[in-house]
Amino acid sequence: MPREIVTIQVGQCGNQIGRSFWSRALHEHAENAKFDGDSRPVFSEAMSTFFRNVNMSTKGEMYAGSEICDLKARACLIDMEDGVLAETMRGPLRDLFSTAQLLSDVSGAGNNWAHGFYEYGGKYQDLFLELVRSQAEPCDSLQSFFLMHSLGGGTGSGLGTRLLELLADNYGGTYRFATSVLPSSSGEGDDVITSPYNSVLALNQLTEHADAVLPIDNARLSVLSSKGASGSGINAVKSAKGRDGFDAMNNVVARLLTDL
Repeated sequence: MPREIVTIQVGQCGNQIGRSFWSRALHEHAENAKFDGDSRPVFSEAMSTFFRNVNMSTKGEMYAGSEICDLKARACLIDMEDGVLAETMRGPLRDLFSTAQLLSDVSGAGNNWAHGFYEYGGKYQDLFLELVRSQAEPCDSLQSFFLMHSLGGGTGSGLGTRLLELLADNYGGTYRFATSVLPSSSGEGDDVITSPYNSVLALNQLTEHADAVLPIDNARLSVLSSKGASGSGINAVKSAKGRDGFDAMNNVVARLLTDL
C-alpha cells in the first residue's frame, strides 16, 4: 500500500517549483484515472500518496476506492513574502489548498540566510509545527517529508533548513527528502550577491538534518530549459518565457520529481 508524503514548499523558488509539480501530478493521475460502474473517477491508492480526498459536506476523509470528491494536496506552503502564495491561491490550482496550509509574512528574509534561519525560524516555529501536524495527522502511514527550496536566497536557504531541523527534532522517525536548487557557480542570471554564503550555510544544515538531498544545478537546468529557444542559458530562458522566465526550468524539475 502506498504511504503518504507531505510536501513542504519554502520560498519563492520552492513554491514556484511546487506549482509545476502539482500541475504535473494532477495531469499524470488524470491520464491514469480509474472509474466506477457509473463512470465516476475513483480515488486510487497511488493518488493518496500526495493527495487527500475530502467530502466537502461532512469534511471527512474519503479513502482509496471511493469516488473523488474534493482533492487537497498534502502540502505546506511557506514564504516570507506573500506574492507567490497569493498567485497560487488565485491560480488554477487554488482548490488544491486551503488558507490553513499557508504560512507567510510580508517583508521577506532579505537574501540573508541568518535572517531566515534565526529570525523567522524562531518567530514561526510553533505555527510551522502546527501546520505540519495538520497535514501529518490524517496520514495512515506517513513515509516522508518532501522539502522544495533553493539555497541562494534567504527564505529557502535559511528558513527552509531551520524547518528541516524542526522536522528532525519532532518527527525523527520520518524520512526527510530535500530538493535543493543551487545557484549558478558562474553567477549568470543571479543578482543575489549573498547567494554563495547562503548556500554554504544551508548545505551545512542539509548534511545534518536531511536523509537525502536531490541537488539541482541551476546552470545546467537553464541549459536544459532553453533547448528550443534562441540562445542558451538563463537569459535565453527569460527571453523565451516572459515575465519570470523560469517556467520552463520549474517544469524540468517537476518532471524529474514526478518521475522519481
